[in-house]
Amino acid sequence: MRKRIYVFFIVCAILICLSSTSIGAYVTIPVWSENAKETINQDESKGNFLELDCGSAILIEQNTGEVLYSHNEHEKLRPASVTKVMTILLIMEAINNGNLKYEDKIPCSENASSMGGSQIWLDTNEELTVDEMLKAICVVSANDCTVAMAEKIGGSEENFVNMMNDKARELGMKDTTFKNCHGIDEDDHVTSAYDISLMSRELLTKYPEITNYTTIYMDSLRNGESELVNTNKIIRNYAGATGLKTGSTSLALFNLSASATREGMSLIGVIMKAPTSKERFSCARKLLDYGFSNYKYETLSNENDFVKDIKVQKGVKNKVNLLYDKTLGKITKSNEQDNIETIIDMKDSIDAPVQKNQVIGKVTFKRGEEILGETNLITGEEIKKQSVVNMISEVYEKWFKLLR
Repeated sequence: MRKRIYVFFIVCAILICLSSTSIGAYVTIPVWSENAKETINQDESKGNFLELDCGSAILIEQNTGEVLYSHNEHEKLRPASVTKVMTILLIMEAINNGNLKYEDKIPCSENASSMGGSQIWLDTNEELTVDEMLKAICVVSANDCTVAMAEKIGGSEENFVNMMNDKARELGMKDTTFKNCHGIDEDDHVTSAYDISLMSRELLTKYPEITNYTTIYMDSLRNGESELVNTNKIIRNYAGATGLKTGSTSLALFNLSASATREGMSLIGVIMKAPTSKERFSCARKLLDYGFSNYKYETLSNENDFVKDIKVQKGVKNKVNLLYDKTLGKITKSNEQDNIETIIDMKDSIDAPVQKNQVIGKVTFKRGEEILGETNLITGEEIKKQSVVNMISEVYEKWFKLLR
């Protein structure tokens, strides 16, 4: 009887211990929007636990779009010159589409030369190349160059602003209304930290070459006559910094979209309405430090990487390489170990003819029951169907080798 009572109390004690350890368990709920994966850590979702002195903030991982930290991220605020992230995005898009070249000369209108705020004092008789304009916009936030580029691409600043708003809607920037291309305070010219992270991610992901400009700390224009010093101090003293854009006015206060890459993980941290310039950079460092200290990025697949071969029946070749059709990755806590299962769904063989980039199967990456990502398997080359002539030629070739 005593032994039964003793065993009963031991079992109860074990059950109590097990239940108490589960109460403080870490829970992650993934929520997908149209453009970014918003992850809410339930231990950290309430309140501004990093104690950032700003109106709103967000931290995302660039490759996946996953939100790692947020504070008032959808509050509509004045962006000031962070507006220019969208302007730069449309400039890079025009270059990519062949509508602009880096060496194209851009004139300066009366409207562009009359801009106040940050500028390089463009003259209406002066022309700068797209390359020089981008440098001035990215490094010193030149309003005159911004308007000159807007007029070149849109035909007028008004038309260009319409293009900005169209692009914002395309990216799912629901908190945003642009009234100008430069960010000087104007009624109803607003966006949010979340929306800034969306357009910053689009710019850095689609046009990584923009970092050739956003990482410049000091440079010059006009044969050295105009000195340029980057308004983004993160560039000079934060390891791995890649950009991106500052902004400040008396009403907007101090804003920043800060980006950095370390050990294969790229982060974008947005700060809005910080009370001082020093505080916005301090907040940005806190955001980025938090991300790099607590998270890691792991690649699941790389676009066009070899996966395996598949047999080809009745083809001029008897096998073909299968490749991943896109790059996938995942974000995890730094101290977590993941058991990732790779599931390949495909046939044992295919019949010729085979087209290049033909979809043959699918790869699914899973963690337990959670699907982390899926990518198609595509063929790496074209393989023609074997003809009678090809078969005779092949037999002759083999026979000739045997004679040798």
